[in-house]
This record gives sequence, C-alpha cells and structure tokens, in this order.
Amino acid sequence: MLLTLTATCLRSMLLPGEGAKKPKLALEDLPAYAFDVLGLSGLNLSTDLLVGADRPKLEGIRERADKAACAVLLLIESSAQPFGSTIEADGKGATERLKKVVEAARFLGCNAVAVKVIAEDSEASMLRTVARLRPAVDRAEKLDLNVLITPHTGLTSTPDRVTELIKRVGGFRIGTFPDFEVAAKNADPVGYLRRLCPYASAVSASTIKFKPSKNAKGTELDPPMDHEPYDLNTLVGAVASVGYDGALAIDYRGTGDVPAGIRATRNALNKSLADDEDPEDLDDDLADLMDDVEDEAADPAGDEE
Repeated sequence: MLLTLTATCLRSMLLPGEGAKKPKLALEDLPAYAFDVLGLSGLNLSTDLLVGADRPKLEGIRERADKAACAVLLLIESSAQPFGSTIEADGKGATERLKKVVEAARFLGCNAVAVKVIAEDSEASMLRTVARLRPAVDRAEKLDLNVLITPHTGLTSTPDRVTELIKRVGGFRIGTFPDFEVAAKNADPVGYLRRLCPYASAVSASTIKFKPSKNAKGTELDPPMDHEPYDLNTLVGAVASVGYDGALAIDYRGTGDVPAGIRATRNALNKSLADDEDPEDLDDDLADLMDDVEDEAADPAGDEE
C-alpha cells in the first residue's frame, strides 16, 4: 500500500501564525517536504488550505508535486455539506460546492475528492442526498475522478447505510474514505473496515498518540513506538484482509511534535504491512498449494469412479 500525507496535520506550519506574514512551510514546498523529510509518496490536500487559490496556483502546486515525485492524490472538502437538507437552496448549494471541489481536484491532478454528508438517517433524507450527489458524481466521472464519502453522523454513520447510498447514486466513480479513528470507536472496528474498504480508493490512517515501545528495536532518529488508544496492526490487517491495496493517508491528530508523530505513524504502518506480508506465511501458503498440485497429479481422477 502507498503511504501518503494528509496535509491538515501540518496546518500550523502551512498557515501563517498570529502576527506572521508567511507560513513556516509554503504549500508549494509541501510535496518535497513530504517526500524528502517525511518519506511519504503522495499528498492529500484539504480545501481550507487552498482558500483564494485560482487555477494557475493549483496547477503550480501540481507541477511542484510532480517534480518532487509526490503527487496530490486526494482533495478533501473541509466542511460537511448539507446534501440531505429540507431547504432546497442549501441542498443545491451542496451540489454546486462539490462540483467546484471536483474542478479544483482536476487542476491539482488528483484522482479523487472526499466529502462528508450532512443528512439525517431517514428514507426522505436518503432520497434527497442521492438526487443531489448524482450531478456532482456525474461531473467527476467525466473527469475520471472518484467521489469518496467520508464517515459522518446521521445517514453515513454505519457501513450499511453508506453502501446503500453508494449503490443508489450508482456508477463506478463513487466510493468511501474510511477512517481508522472512526472505525476504532465502532463496536466492531474490524467488521466496520471490512464492509467499507472494498469501496475505498483511499483510507485515512489517523493516529492519536504514541508511546515508547519496550519490545521493538529502532534507531535514535526513529525510536520504536506503540500507538494508543487503538491497535494499528488490527486495523491494517482488516484493511488488507479484503484485498485493499490503495493509499493509506497518514493523518496524525495528536499534540506535540507533529512531524515526529507523522514519522512514528509511517514506521508503525510499515511494520504492520510487513507483518501482514510475513514471508513465513507466504511460504506456508505456497507449500499448501504445492501439496494440492502434487495430490492432483498423483490422483487425477479424484473421487470419480
């Protein structure tokens, strides 16, 4: 799986501080920083970091990202949109807003946009949401972009309702953007991810806090760390178990040294992925397969009389 950076966790570096004219890190320099300093191979930007950006600005970011070998893959709409609203103007505004996000993603070179849906969990709200999402999804499809539904309260709070919404909107360009933190709060985190990941083209690998590990080896620059309050190995295993091989979008939501938190997340995910692809397990699978082949060769007729 490809490990990418969700830029919102570096918001304090990307936006000017109080009394400052310039940020610590220009958005145009973020791709090189993500690749060279953080060791990540893609970016996920949010619309709140792009306020006032016109087409040349967006295309400039795309060019810098391509040169840094760290493409912008996903554009996340920062504000949840009222697709299920009973107020027609609000619902229409949500559709138009998502269309604008899709256009911005096109100029950035993204392959997807993500959005949270504000809608109560009712049939009437479902119908309104489907009708208002469909025009934006149709526009995205013409641009070869995916629209991903981010978990939210109400209509999209359970996997069953999310998948129902996706099926009702229809087409091949609508999917999911599952989130580790949200999954961990579910009664069945593994089942939650297994239901949503088959429809995902990106998964938010959100992390909260790390503590020094007592059982693993590391280096002075990258000391071994364990994540809390939920186990990353379990969640990565759930994602991998359904054959997902897309991007894991690192989003460190903790306090303190954010770049260190991002690196700790990267290291933990790489370890989980390596453990999930244990060569010994692969060897066992291969041995079982070879035994089956040899058995068939020795008795080609099988159970036939």
